[in-house]
This record gives sequence, C-alpha cells and structure tokens, in this order.
Amino acid sequence: MTQTTTSASAGMQLRGRGILLLITLCGAAFLEGIDIAMFNIALPAIRADLVLETTELQWILSGYVIAYGGFMILGGRIGDRFGRRRVFLAALAVFIAFSMSGGLADEGWMLVVARFATGITAAFMMPAGLAIISTGFAMGAARNRAVLIYAGIGAAGFSLGLIAGGLLTAIGWRWVFFAPVTLGVVILIAGLALLPRDSTDLDRTPFDVPGAVLLTAGIVLTVLTVEQAAHGLGPVVVVAATGAAAAIVAFGARQRRAPFPLIPKVFLRSRPLLRAYLGAASLAAGFAGFQFIVVLYLQELRGWTALQTALAMLVLAIDALLAPTLTPRLVSRYGTWPVAIGGLALAVVSYALFLPVAPDWTYAMMFPSFLALGLAFTFAYGPLTIAATDDVADEDQGLTSGILYTSFQFGAALGLAAASAALTVVAEAGGAPMAAYRTALWVPLGMGLLGVAAVVVARPNRLDRPGGPSAHQREARETGPRECVGSSH
Repeated sequence: MTQTTTSASAGMQLRGRGILLLITLCGAAFLEGIDIAMFNIALPAIRADLVLETTELQWILSGYVIAYGGFMILGGRIGDRFGRRRVFLAALAVFIAFSMSGGLADEGWMLVVARFATGITAAFMMPAGLAIISTGFAMGAARNRAVLIYAGIGAAGFSLGLIAGGLLTAIGWRWVFFAPVTLGVVILIAGLALLPRDSTDLDRTPFDVPGAVLLTAGIVLTVLTVEQAAHGLGPVVVVAATGAAAAIVAFGARQRRAPFPLIPKVFLRSRPLLRAYLGAASLAAGFAGFQFIVVLYLQELRGWTALQTALAMLVLAIDALLAPTLTPRLVSRYGTWPVAIGGLALAVVSYALFLPVAPDWTYAMMFPSFLALGLAFTFAYGPLTIAATDDVADEDQGLTSGILYTSFQFGAALGLAAASAALTVVAEAGGAPMAAYRTALWVPLGMGLLGVAAVVVARPNRLDRPGGPSAHQREARETGPRECVGSSH
C-alpha cells in the first residue's frame, strides 16, 4: 500500500503548509501529554467528590495505561493498512467524545470506561501522527527537525500538564476532562484541512487478524500484570501473568507460520531498532518511577501542595525550548546515537543526584536533579524517535511508531510498579518513610543504567534495517515468492 503521505508530500519542508501540518500534529502530541498529567493531579479531588474506594481510583488510572499500552502496535498497523489520516481523525473524534463523557460522569465505573476508551484512541492516534511526520517530510534535516519538535512538544505537554492540572483542579476536577475537549476540537478542524489524504487504493495484503488479537491480548495482560504486581501477588496477577505468557507464546508461533505476519522478522533482527525500543523503555521506566517517588516525597513527607510540586518540576519542560533548537544541531554534528546515549546518561546522573535526599532538602538542592532530567529528555527522546523511524519503509512507519510508543508505555508501567513495590517492601518491614524513598530511588537509577548498557552493547551490525522496500517484501525475498501472493506493494 502506497499512501499519499508518501507520494504527495515526501518532499515537504518546514515552511508554509508543512509548518501548519506540524503544528497540528504537535497539538495532538501535546494533547496526549497534558491529558495524562492533568488527570494524575486531579485524582485526589475525584476521589473526594465521588467518594471512591482506592480500588476504583486505581482502575481509573490503570484503565488508561492498559488500553494505551495494549493497543498501540495494533493501532499503528491499522493506520498503515487503512490510512493514517482516517485513523488519526477517527481516533481523535472518539477521544473528544469520551473525554466529554468523563467530565459528565457521576459514577466511578463511568470514569473507568471513559479512560479505557481514551487510552485506546490515543493508541491509534499517536502512531498515526508520528507516521504522517516520518513519511511526510523530506528525509534528512527537515524530517529530523520535525520529529525532534514533535517529540519535544509531546514531552513538554506532560510537564506543563502538571501545572494545568493543578490550576484546573482548583476550579473543579471536571475541567480536567473538558479542557482537552476544546483543544481536541481545534486540532480536529485543523486536521481535516491539513492532513494529507490517504490513497483510495485499498491494501490487498492479508491482515494478520489472529496475530493482532494475540499480540494485543499479550501486551494488555502483561501491562496489567506489571501494574497489579505493585499491590501484591494476588490471583489477578497470577491469572494475568499466565494469560500473558500463553498469548505471547501463541503469537510467536503464529508469526512463524503466517504468510504476512503482523511484525515481520526483520524488525526483531534489526539492532538499530532494538536499541531504539530498549532505550525508549528504559527512559520511560526511570522517569515514571522517579516522578512517583518525588511526588510522594514532596507532598506526603514535606507537605507541599499539588501546585507547588508541579511548579517545582516545571524545569523538566526545558526540552520544549531546547529540543527544537539545540538538539537538531547536536544530531547534525555528532549523529543520532551519540546524542541519544548522552541523554540516557544524563538521566542516570539525575537519579544519582537525588539519592542523598533528606527531609530538610531545599529546592536548590533538588534543582540540579530536575534540570539534568529535563536535559535527558531533550537529548534522548527525540533522537530515539528518529532512530525508531529512520530508514524504515513508509508502509511500515505506523508499525514501528506503535512499537516505539508501546516501549515507552510498557517501560513506564514497569518503572512505576517497581518503584511502588520497593516503597511497599520497606514500609511493611517497618522502615521509616525516608528510608523507603532512598531505597526506591535505586529503581530508576538501575533502570537508567540498564538502558545505557542496552544501547551501548546492542551496536548496529550488518543486518538490514527494515528500510527501502516494505518489511513484507524483504521477508518475501528470504522465504520465497509464496509470501508475495496477494501483495499490492
């Protein structure tokens, strides 16, 4: 399938219509970032207003995480097959509808449904948006700069969302749902006018529906296992872990037999792509665990308000300024991977600087750690995104974008669960809160070190990247002409 995002706009530059298109897609990335951050800040107010049990409150949060992480690869592949413009706009429209319904909810289960649905729509919308950028702009400096701006705005959305969440929650927690509706409508109108139209030619390549179902089930159950493990090894964890293992094994068997597998083998054998996915997972894991610990330390031990906490961590949004300006110059001069590794190393520095934290630390003592983490995202997030999409065939851009975002989401779930488990173990052993925080801080530090080690050790070899022809075409060369039957490429 050759989409017009490739043919019609392959030479698009960062001027005129190209800038307007990038602004529209960056708006969607910003929307997704602030939606997550604002909601996290509003949880205590939601609990108080609707009188929710801890379990209900936890599922409101988990529903989004599980849906987002579980449907990402499927969403990316559907965008490749049916058209990224169609999928992006449809997902955004559903996102707006369910965000509105969440703001009108008066029962906990309504919020769970709304958040689960918005998680699914984000899983379809985000890979499609990144794929439109990675296929729509001219390869080289224009594409790299567009990807870096897109990644930086998305990360800044999360940081600024903390502030917006604090302000909106002070007015009323329902505005945390209503505010994204307004921004979403503006993006939808702009998208209808600016997003390049998809090809009218239908892709006749068979779609691996059984593989998609097995993979989605495996990821959903894996994320559920990791998320629930923080609360103890109960029956939910055992059942979810067993189901996840069975689904993943069945998926692997299916991919070996399927003529047109959902994830072609070349993706799993490409070291540059594996480095990008592993780096993304470690970056998200360390950040999620670190933020969780810091928020608890500032609010529960130090007595800071949600708004004070958000303002303290506002420096993390420095990537919104530097990612579009400084990072492209560094990538142009030193290359993608040196800059990405430098960013991952800065994350390790950030976590190490916070290890000696004490009950009487001043903000000046915390600031270097927060600044280093903001710089880590400046130098790592965008280059990792470039590495995951560079030299990948246009037909497979949605797939690699889906795998990348799944890596981020799964890493965040893993880091959050591990940090929470560390805090729980120390607390149940009778340790003081300060001891629990210091012990748990080794989790993000360990995640960061593993990430640096993974991307350094997994150096590129001479195996082909899934670029040039589509991944299915490349696999057909290896396995024989039988697999090309029915292909429209």
